[in-house]
Amino acid sequence: MTSISVIIPCYKYGHFLEEATASVLYDQEGVEVRVLIIDDASPDDSADVAMKIAAREPRVEVVVHSANRGNIATFNEGLLEWADGDYCALMSADDRLTPGALRRARDLLDTHPDVGFVYGRALWCMPGAPEPKARTKVRGWSVWPGQWWVERRFRDAENPITSPEVVVRTSAQKRVGGYDARLPHGADLEMWMRLAANADVAFIRGADQAYYRLHEQNMRKSFSTVMDLRERRLGFETVLDRCGERLPDAQRMSGNVHRALAREAVWAAGREYDRGGTQQASVDELMAFAADCWPEATKLPLYRTLESRKPIGPRGMHYMLDQKARWWLRRRSWKYRGV
Repeated sequence: MTSISVIIPCYKYGHFLEEATASVLYDQEGVEVRVLIIDDASPDDSADVAMKIAAREPRVEVVVHSANRGNIATFNEGLLEWADGDYCALMSADDRLTPGALRRARDLLDTHPDVGFVYGRALWCMPGAPEPKARTKVRGWSVWPGQWWVERRFRDAENPITSPEVVVRTSAQKRVGGYDARLPHGADLEMWMRLAANADVAFIRGADQAYYRLHEQNMRKSFSTVMDLRERRLGFETVLDRCGERLPDAQRMSGNVHRALAREAVWAAGREYDRGGTQQASVDELMAFAADCWPEATKLPLYRTLESRKPIGPRGMHYMLDQKARWWLRRRSWKYRGV
């Protein structure tokens, strides 16, 4: 039977650890699984909770850092130094797997040896909201050529994966190496693309594969829009540097992603004006990013409109955006973009 190594990095999430490990150990029938909890010098009782779990469960090992090493070093420690199963998964201590998720991923990877990683839908859990019920019936698999999948990411300039829903072929993980320390918030997107540049990608249809918890401590909460755009840009450029020779038309892909990121920055600046009450500095950063990322962005109608009315400021602009421009902005909001 093929085996799966699951790494659970933990920093101040001891109160979630029991649920997270239980979802891996007891909700995955028919799977040979081992778990490593790595506590990254948490100031709370996370290490004690992890030790108690390991004391009663022989499939769990624990590493406790004496000093905080950060998320990227912790990820790489587990994936590159410890994981020895046929497949591996990285799951934050505040997330969970859905029942049967590992078996569904294992069956697909067993059947398709050319697939480097498989993912599925993740259910987002909102604070104070009822937890959505997970679907567990598979309605099919999609297997895509890895280079095609990478090209889609460059076209969309977005990450369709949250992380706990991914299971990776361990040999592929070790072949491409670990997460990039230059991308503390966007290393996962760069990793998925790097893996896809070297192997096929698969998706499980119909079933939900993980629960992704949203709360105030999520890393994304303290990450501004322009910071996210900058890190995504670096991630895409890093993939081109590392894997450009494996991609069919790297120059065209580079143009696509820079254009998409610049447009997104302009839309974001427009939304800041549309809301009113923001600081001009945030809008200026977004506009500067757009122009640097794709100089042609300065010719976009919205860019010119925002630039010409900059002296008015965000609050004044909120009332002066004409009806057509406001409709244009809303059509490009997350609700309508289908991301």
